[in-house]
Amino acid sequence: MSKHSPDADVAFISALAELLNKNELTELSVKREYGEDDSLEVRVVKQANIVTTQVAAPAPVYAPAPAAAPASVAAPAASEDPSQHPGAVTSPMVGTCYMAAEPGATPFITVGATVTEGQTLLIIEAMKTMNHIPAPRAGTVKRILVEDGTPVEFGAPLMIIE
Repeated sequence: MSKHSPDADVAFISALAELLNKNELTELSVKREYGEDDSLEVRVVKQANIVTTQVAAPAPVYAPAPAAAPASVAAPAASEDPSQHPGAVTSPMVGTCYMAAEPGATPFITVGATVTEGQTLLIIEAMKTMNHIPAPRAGTVKRILVEDGTPVEFGAPLMIIE
């Protein structure tokens, strides 16, 4: 049984985020050992002036090949909030988003594709578990709001299906 405090972990993560901003870093990864079979691994990443924190197990087994941004990712309109769109599909968990079953494979969906309810849209890897995200309804993929290999937060809009 661990004797470390969750409040101490939160303070530690906050301190890492401040350190990231103070030193103008883009990424910081730290592993804190509390004892045998008890550790905390934190990865803090700064993207587009936003600081996100991801607490996870060591590096994922599946890592995407570096590639240019896919052409299927649509740029959101400045005044439009995609999470408020009635056709928005949101992330059910925190993790890393993958658009295909493995690096170099054909993506599960593309903009303009017709999907059926229950069809796999993408995979979110969390704690080394690959979670297939099904389509909540049938329709046509109008926009894809995430890129392959990017971290996503709970409730973040992933795509628009109409």
